[in-house]
Amino acid sequence: MSYILITGTSRGIGKAAKNALEARGLRVIGHRSSEADDDSIAANFADPMAAQALWNEALDRSGGDIIAVVNNAGLFEHSSLDSSDIEWLDRWEDTLRINLTASAQLSRYAVRHWQNRLAGKSGERGRLIHVASRAAYRGDSPGHWHYAAAKGGMVAMHKTIARAYAAEGILSFAITPGFTDTSMAGDYLQSRGGVGLLADIPLGRVAQPDEIASIITYCALDAPASMTGAVIDANGASFVR
Repeated sequence: MSYILITGTSRGIGKAAKNALEARGLRVIGHRSSEADDDSIAANFADPMAAQALWNEALDRSGGDIIAVVNNAGLFEHSSLDSSDIEWLDRWEDTLRINLTASAQLSRYAVRHWQNRLAGKSGERGRLIHVASRAAYRGDSPGHWHYAAAKGGMVAMHKTIARAYAAEGILSFAITPGFTDTSMAGDYLQSRGGVGLLADIPLGRVAQPDEIASIITYCALDAPASMTGAVIDANGASFVR
């Protein structure tokens, strides 16, 4: 049976996506930054070697049968403009490493693996799903330059992968949620005025993890190949393109 690797499955969107894909009969290899269990591999993406270790172990667990990778793990930390130079730089580099560089590493390992894999009847070899953010297009708060830059980079990376490898049956999709009801977003909502921030969302509420998980599941299993390169917004119309 085929496997899907999802990063950041300890909570929120990643956990919901894992549950949704398992409900569809897929075997999911999860990931968390610490404390591995039977369903998840521990890898702290602040370590430059962690993504490679995660990929190697996932490949071993799956017997080489990974059909999709969901880049979902993320770090969302406030960084004041008035922080010390070294503190500001440390938070910038940690955020880009965890949110973007680790995703790039895993995407590279997956693409190279699929290039050496026989295509299925449909001509496909594998799918990448990148959980980016509305911030990739709209930007973010003054304390989150690094987060917006990382998510913008993820979208650009996704488009490049889609264009480069579609002819080889390697597909790429990106999802750009707005606020989602996770502990990470909850902390941000409180820091930005709580429910008053909802006035900026025409839908009148933040997204639920299960909603984003349903889009991930669609991209991983059901989206037609012609959709490769697509970026799917899910932000309650708080940013429309």
